[in-house]
Amino acid sequence: MRSAHWYGGADRNGYIHRAWMRRGLPGHAFDGRPHIAIANTASAFTPCNAHLGEVAASVANGVYEAGGIPLELPVLSLGETNVRPTAMLWRNLAAMAAEEMFRANPIDGLVLLGGCDKTIPSLLMAAASVDLPAVVVPGGPMLTGTFRGVPLGCGTDVWRLSEEVRAGTLSQAQFSASESSMIRSRGHCNTMGTASTMAFMAEALGMTVPGMAGTPAPDSRLLEGAHASGRLAVELVARDRTPSRIMTRASFLNAVVALAAIGGSTNAVVHLLAVAGRLGVRLSLDDFDRTGSGVPLLVDLQPAGRHLMEDLHRAGGFLAVLREVRDLLDPAPITVTGAPLTEYLDEAAIWDEEVIRPRNRPLLDDAGIAVLRGNLAPDGAVIKPAAASPSLLRHRGRAVVFDSVEDVRARLNDPALDVDESSVLVLRGCGPRGYPGMPEVANLPLPPKLLAKGVRDMVRVCDGRMSGTAYGTVVLHVAPEAAAGGPLALVREGDPIVLDVEARRIDVDVPDAELLARKPVQQGFASPVRGWQRLYIDHVTQADTGCDLDFLIGSSGHAVDRESH
Repeated sequence: MRSAHWYGGADRNGYIHRAWMRRGLPGHAFDGRPHIAIANTASAFTPCNAHLGEVAASVANGVYEAGGIPLELPVLSLGETNVRPTAMLWRNLAAMAAEEMFRANPIDGLVLLGGCDKTIPSLLMAAASVDLPAVVVPGGPMLTGTFRGVPLGCGTDVWRLSEEVRAGTLSQAQFSASESSMIRSRGHCNTMGTASTMAFMAEALGMTVPGMAGTPAPDSRLLEGAHASGRLAVELVARDRTPSRIMTRASFLNAVVALAAIGGSTNAVVHLLAVAGRLGVRLSLDDFDRTGSGVPLLVDLQPAGRHLMEDLHRAGGFLAVLREVRDLLDPAPITVTGAPLTEYLDEAAIWDEEVIRPRNRPLLDDAGIAVLRGNLAPDGAVIKPAAASPSLLRHRGRAVVFDSVEDVRARLNDPALDVDESSVLVLRGCGPRGYPGMPEVANLPLPPKLLAKGVRDMVRVCDGRMSGTAYGTVVLHVAPEAAAGGPLALVREGDPIVLDVEARRIDVDVPDAELLARKPVQQGFASPVRGWQRLYIDHVTQADTGCDLDFLIGSSGHAVDRESH
């Protein structure tokens, strides 16, 4: 056992390590049993993860039952709803801190408890970096709340209802009254946002007990699965079944197929690229387009559809979706159980074909994330066709340009703003370096004077991200970003912007010579002189490679250079 390097021997160091851990641990805890760290992102400031203490207790029972020693390890938690300016600014910090703690402590195996958007990606990045045996336990979505008899999708209906207030069709009092109805129970967003998407991506990669992702947070089966995951963690150590053996290139391509079939969040693109980078697995933006192309959208779930996560679980869950696209999945990659994911699809069944569509009756025939290139995005940009208006997927309009989120707030509501429904709203200065952190602002709100005319979608182009719960015809993750010298910084008010999703193009229709002669608009805040933001701005990569820190790409393993003294 790796932990024996701390606890073994009769010398002073062994004595100190054992003695200081004997605050409840019996002597036989040090007789060669695997020590399993339960990496817990529970926090009162991460409301979607607040219940993970109870989940950790079930994991611990499973570990102990299987002969291991469970030890809870609090790790940095990121609550999407509270953290300013954006939780994405600290995803890499959370991953780096977790990696260092996994490596520095006497740990043989890991159980990773995550829920809200950045917690599962950061834990997967950390586990990939140290390559210790690990299993993910997703915290699960909340139950469906209702308002005035109508189910509410958290996130998605926030955008919808807030636009209705701005359009004058919903009162402020009614909008406020919906708050307590939307969040009905423990758990993360109940739409196909980033939290749900990344739980499913962890399962598609093979890092969860198959069938567990998507189990609602209050469901007793979540605790049952947590117990089983604790038992499994002990087996993972015994068999040295590490993340690098599970998350192969084929596993990532299976995840890309799954992402399209469920209509998952565009944020999964940057997270999967980052995890693959930590493993040294070759994965690019083009893989998302090439592998996701032609994959049908089978899940009728907000924001791309009507239903919510509780409905998906009831209708057969993730495995039932994967069964419908089984022919598109590589059967070779194993899961944490040692068996391929495809072996778990034989008994999967669809119990409600309105929620999970059969392959011959999809919501969309082609639902993969589309990767766009052109003179506006030389290194790529992405769009989610499943959440876009079909009529806008091929569009030409004049640019209405905003240089920052603050610029949007200052000018968007002005009745004198020169904009119409054919315009293209361009927001820059929101990339990894420019904001910094690449906030979820790409789906910027529509001008009130257009909302009053009944307009509910417009083409929007941004070097930032958007929430997985959001919808609209939004071109995002434009790379390079404006703050890194990307051509988005050259766009001027009134320039014709041309979007052609079928052709995979996003261009500004301005002669190359004129673009080259333009002086870029200065982007980004004044650079911080200290702390994490200074390190982040200096070393973050662009969206097309996952927004990781350049010096963290590649696995470092779990060896500790020096012993304690």
